[in-house]
Amino acid sequence: QLNNTIFENFALWPQDVASGSWWQLITTAFLHSGLMHILFNMWALYVLGPGIERQVGSVPFAGLYLASALLGSVAYAAFNTGPAVGASGAVFGLFGAWLASSWRSRNTPAGRAQLQSIGIIVGINLMLPLIAPRIAWEAHLGGLVAGFIIAYAWTRLARDERTRSAIAFGLAAGALVLGLLV
Repeated sequence: QLNNTIFENFALWPQDVASGSWWQLITTAFLHSGLMHILFNMWALYVLGPGIERQVGSVPFAGLYLASALLGSVAYAAFNTGPAVGASGAVFGLFGAWLASSWRSRNTPAGRAQLQSIGIIVGINLMLPLIAPRIAWEAHLGGLVAGFIIAYAWTRLARDERTRSAIAFGLAAGALVLGLLV
C-alpha cells in the first residue's frame, strides 16, 4: 500500500504535473523501478560525481544535478503521458558536464581521448531505448543538454559566481516550468 501511495504521488505523471503536481518533476529522480535501475544510476553517480563536485564545489554540483533532473523530467513530460521514475536525467546531466569539460580541452590528446570516451558512453546510452523501449530517452537527452549548457556556462564564471548561477538557473528553470503549467 505504501509503495503504491509513494508511486502515485511522487513518480512523474505528466498529466498530474499539468494539473499542478509540479513536485513530481524532482521527486521522480529519487524513485526507481527496481534494484538494477537504482544500481545503474548510482554507479554512474559514484563514477562521475566526485570528480565534477571537486571541480565545481558542492552547492553548484547539487544545482547541476537537480537542474538536470528537472529538465530531464520536463523533456520526458513534453512527449509522454505515462509515468516515469529514476535519476537518469540527473545522471545524464553529469555526462553533459563531462562532455562540456572534454569539449573545452578537445585540442589536447587527453581531451580528445576523454571526448571519444564520453561520446561512446553517451552514444550507447542514447541507443539503449531501441532495445529496451521502457527507457526514458527524453529524460536522458533533456538532462544531457542541461548538464552541458550549465557546465559550459560555468567555464565563463569564477567559482563563487558558479554557486550563484546554479541557484539562479535552478530557480529560473523552476519558474519556467511553473509558468508553463499555470
